[in-house]
Amino acid sequence: MKKAEVFEFFRRLAEDNPSPTTELESGNPYQLLVAVVLSAQATDASVNIACRPLFEKVRTPAQMVALGEDDLRDAIKTIGLFNTKSKNVIALSEALIRDHGGEVPRTREDLQKLPGVGRKTANVVLNTAFGEETFAVDTHVFRVGNRTGLAPGKTPEEVEAKLEKIVPQPFRRDAHHWLILHGRYTCKARTPECWRCPVIDLCRYEPKTPAPKARAKPGTSGGRAA
Repeated sequence: MKKAEVFEFFRRLAEDNPSPTTELESGNPYQLLVAVVLSAQATDASVNIACRPLFEKVRTPAQMVALGEDDLRDAIKTIGLFNTKSKNVIALSEALIRDHGGEVPRTREDLQKLPGVGRKTANVVLNTAFGEETFAVDTHVFRVGNRTGLAPGKTPEEVEAKLEKIVPQPFRRDAHHWLILHGRYTCKARTPECWRCPVIDLCRYEPKTPAPKARAKPGTSGGRAA
């Protein structure tokens, strides 16, 4: 996309949703970090369901370590990969206590040293908890970036680099949230809902998905209603 098109792309998404944010529920940066780690290959909704009761009693790394791996595993057993995730959450909690005074670090390098924390997770935490202008590329952002022509790339890292280069102010802080939500609810993986897309004329995807045919109202087909 050309520079003016990129600006218009985000201007429309911003107009449609002025204050986007993650759909993961949390009360502080530590809970957000845990929620994002748990959300890998799982839906935000499933993580929220498991974490609501968990986060009522666990707000700090020390409380998580005190809870223990067995009880944590039981609390998140409805989430995919819960065995591995339980180990990682306890291990990262111990690392936060040991290396960071129980606080979530504010650099990507330190975050990615924590067990179970990759670049995408680090970017989400830096952006959502600390207001950094980072671009977390999940499956939705990767799809939207490539499908629309906004930020094509063969890997999440390539898409992130393109976004870092092209996204203008004042949209940089919230850009990845707009893209995630757009991919989740409009530019869907199997069937993008192009007929209700606010950036349809800017998008390079072809052919555009037509609107589903309206269902016939009762009594309007097959002759007169009795």
